[in-house]
Amino acid sequence: MTQQQIEAAVCLATGEDLCEIQRLGFSLADPVDVDFDPEPYEAPSVIDWDALDLTRQVALLPERPFQRIAG
Repeated sequence: MTQQQIEAAVCLATGEDLCEIQRLGFSLADPVDVDFDPEPYEAPSVIDWDALDLTRQVALLPERPFQRIAG
């Protein structure tokens, strides 16, 4: 498969322009080189979703002390 065939296949599959596909630089992976990974992904085997959620919660408004209205 030539580079032009790879780029055409990616364009067809993604709907992106050829210029964008060429800019991103797609190529075939070498099946012999199994240890190659430019961005290794080492995710933990177990994710504590509650702990992760605590790091993502952001208050929309600052907390204010409760004030009773006299009436």
